[in-house]
Amino acid sequence: MTRLSRTALTAAIALTAAAADPKTVLTGENAFASHTNVKAGVWRHITAKDLPKPGATPSSSNGAKVVARPADAWPQTLPGFKVELYATGLLNPRLTRTAPNGDIFVAETTGSGEIKIFRGITAEGKAKETSTFATGLKQPFGIAFYPPGPNPQFVYVGNTDSVVRFAYKSGDLKATTSPETIISGIPTGGHSTRDIAFSLDGKKMFVSVGSRSNVDDPDTVPAEKLRANILQYTPDGKFVKVYGAGIRNPVGIAVNPITGEVWCSVNERDQLGDNLVPDYITSVKEDGFYGWPWFYTGGNQDPRHEGKHPELKNKVLVPDVLLQPHNASLELTFYNGKMFPKEYDGDIFAAEHGSWNKSVRTGYEVVRIPLTKGKASGIYQDFLTGFVLPNGDVWGRPVGVTTASDGSLMVTDDASKSIWRVSYTGK
Repeated sequence: MTRLSRTALTAAIALTAAAADPKTVLTGENAFASHTNVKAGVWRHITAKDLPKPGATPSSSNGAKVVARPADAWPQTLPGFKVELYATGLLNPRLTRTAPNGDIFVAETTGSGEIKIFRGITAEGKAKETSTFATGLKQPFGIAFYPPGPNPQFVYVGNTDSVVRFAYKSGDLKATTSPETIISGIPTGGHSTRDIAFSLDGKKMFVSVGSRSNVDDPDTVPAEKLRANILQYTPDGKFVKVYGAGIRNPVGIAVNPITGEVWCSVNERDQLGDNLVPDYITSVKEDGFYGWPWFYTGGNQDPRHEGKHPELKNKVLVPDVLLQPHNASLELTFYNGKMFPKEYDGDIFAAEHGSWNKSVRTGYEVVRIPLTKGKASGIYQDFLTGFVLPNGDVWGRPVGVTTASDGSLMVTDDASKSIWRVSYTGK
């Protein structure tokens, strides 16, 4: 029989308690996760004081081996919830958003660069109708409807090098016009995803642009100019300012419908060890600075930039919610449906695509972040899991999350090329 170390035994006991008691939150060393101890229902809370020193463990290269989903493999979630396979056979389903009329828009980022639409839900939980809205886009990712409200006139799409828009009226299954370029010349290379969101009043457009590199210094690398930021534009594409800076790769952005704050889901830097640097989800303070590349999680100096910009150390903001390091946090959404229990109202769901720079895999799940009056306490919950096999092979990688018109949660998965539907069926 294999004997557990004291640390491993303590972690196992804590995990069992957290799974059994929804009030139990794993903290400190126990809050860090791997695919061996991620379980739907477990609560975690990582804080800045829990972080190890840089280089406490070696930097690992441990990319996922993606395999076909075994017949007996299925996503796992909390009691009372049901997971169904909504759509299959997609090419590269990435970000997804729900149109005001309930249609599910999905960006097929690679290949032909398409935006697809999935309409309706059958009694078996499948899409009633599918359509290709637009083709020939350049690595499309972000999708936003404008103006905000029930009757948008445009669909905006974030290409890797531009933002374009299509004329749109509610119910359109195919674009009726060619794409109009609203923003051109977005720098390419490195992180390629560009998300889009509008302020609640429709006067501001936010565009996320990730860094080109892991930790290149913008002072000496011109290719990093206006990158690792959330940029603010007018809806017609006029640049206003850098809204939030020092955010290595704000893959997913969304506006909190209660507070109006911009929130983002961030891939932090790699190669400082297994448990550095935490990915995060946070509200973004206007004109705020989040550290990249010189600092992380507050005033912690990246040793690769030792001594640089001491004047910025005390200005670095600590994110609202620290997630697992290297888990590749992608799209987030605020739950606005009526199907889930009342305590889920307004909470964040976010897709964690999965690690490569960690010795034991982490991520490969959807997490829930509870909010109280639009504010986070720092805790989060493993919500949809089961995408990693016991041997470490991976069959599913969540990317996008959106609330369907019936209140179920839709999750895109670019490993199994699917869309999963999570519904609530009972107490």
